[in-house]
Amino acid sequence: MIPEPSKTQSSNKVLSPLISDTLNYKPGKLLGERKKAVLRQELMILLGNGSAISNGMALALPSATLPQLTDPNDIYQFNTEESGWFASIHTLGSIFGSLLAGYLMDRFGRKCSLLLTNFLGIIGWILMFMAFYQSSKSAIYAQLLIGRFLLGVVAAASISPIGSYSAEVSAPSIRGRLILASSILLYLGILLMYILGFLMRDNVQLICIITLLAQCIAFVCVLPMPESPSWLLQKGKTEKACKSLKYFRGLAKKDTRTYDEFEMELSLMKQTSEQSERAAQNDSLLQTIRSPEVYKPVAIIIGFFFFQQFSGISIVIIYTAQIVASTGVSFDPMLVAVFTGVVRIITIFFMCTILDRWGRRPAGILSAGGMSVCMLLLAANCHWPMIGERVPLLAIFAFILHIIFSTFGLLTLPFLMISEVFPQRVRGSANGFTLSFGIVFSFGVVQLYPTVESLIGTAYTFAGFGVITFGGLVFVFLFVPETRGRTLLEIENYFRTGRRVTNP
Repeated sequence: MIPEPSKTQSSNKVLSPLISDTLNYKPGKLLGERKKAVLRQELMILLGNGSAISNGMALALPSATLPQLTDPNDIYQFNTEESGWFASIHTLGSIFGSLLAGYLMDRFGRKCSLLLTNFLGIIGWILMFMAFYQSSKSAIYAQLLIGRFLLGVVAAASISPIGSYSAEVSAPSIRGRLILASSILLYLGILLMYILGFLMRDNVQLICIITLLAQCIAFVCVLPMPESPSWLLQKGKTEKACKSLKYFRGLAKKDTRTYDEFEMELSLMKQTSEQSERAAQNDSLLQTIRSPEVYKPVAIIIGFFFFQQFSGISIVIIYTAQIVASTGVSFDPMLVAVFTGVVRIITIFFMCTILDRWGRRPAGILSAGGMSVCMLLLAANCHWPMIGERVPLLAIFAFILHIIFSTFGLLTLPFLMISEVFPQRVRGSANGFTLSFGIVFSFGVVQLYPTVESLIGTAYTFAGFGVITFGGLVFVFLFVPETRGRTLLEIENYFRTGRRVTNP
């Protein structure tokens, strides 16, 4: 039963119990789940995720531009080592960005952090664009690396603020699909870069100009966003927090009626913020780390990132065109890359439904199992060429299915759950800390992949990815909790008490 609004008669009624006058109330949806509130949550989270498009374009840039940058007939002529650094330095920059994210979020808030990271992204794409006006190959290469490094900082520093923002402003029942907006727009950016690579494969500079425009639009989109009410309360800005929460619960600014549900949610947010503030002041760093609600989710997310990256996910995204070409199929590698980008976008929309109906754990188990089988099929196709001769499209089907299964869980779940599982008092720093591990793993895989492949061959490399991914299945089954439909406070209490979280 959800109470209808009533006129405020006294201050004592603000926190009146939900059971009062229950018989006089008509059933309805929770405030945060009503149409107007949901539309507001979706709009602001969509605007905040504008940078995810340019981040996806930056991530997939090597796949679209390396064919030109490594062309012996072109002015650039990157060798194997230079190409490897051009692809991986973005990830190296992300390590610094992930550590910077926690400080920015806690000090300046979610909105200001997004504005700053988008501004740095604009600078990064300007450096990339202006690099081609340098007079020598070495100067072009150096400036491209600086620009790629800065874009890596931006990519990681923007993940945590928008993830936390999405988790803090959305209703628990729709939180999963709203957090997934980051993944949807990231994959859209990857797809756009593949399309640009297909249409403009000989014009790297024009590709950089288009992505610069996308970054500028992302900066402008952040301006109308209200700040997160949880962060405002943590900073003692109660009036602004009340206005922000009113907006996200579909209430008008001038609405003077008292909603028991709203007042209780605001009171609970304030209580949680005060507890977090007291804990931050009284607990030492060691005490904070030893708290089960901190170290348990930290360990789980780091493990999740390990299996995510050593499953070969980043390799598939960055070297899509090159991997397709190595399978020996007759299709244009960039055209296949575009198709895989479309498949990834379509799959992520199914992911929203799966998370709402199945939950996190089943999605992760299905994803890891399917990816493992696909990688082993690719390994078998490389090791025994006669398989490819008898089933010519086996490699392409396995490659596309790998993308579908990865999008169902292992690619998206760590970034979704990183916004759910940490207590408010350490959400910013814990996000950045665990994300830095994921990026270190990604950097190691991307940097070592060409060397490992040349030493042991493509077949054994893919087989290794398949075995590790199967280990990820076991990890999800044994250690990853179910957070679907739970409030952030309920998730925190689960890690603190050790009680199993059951589906509502």
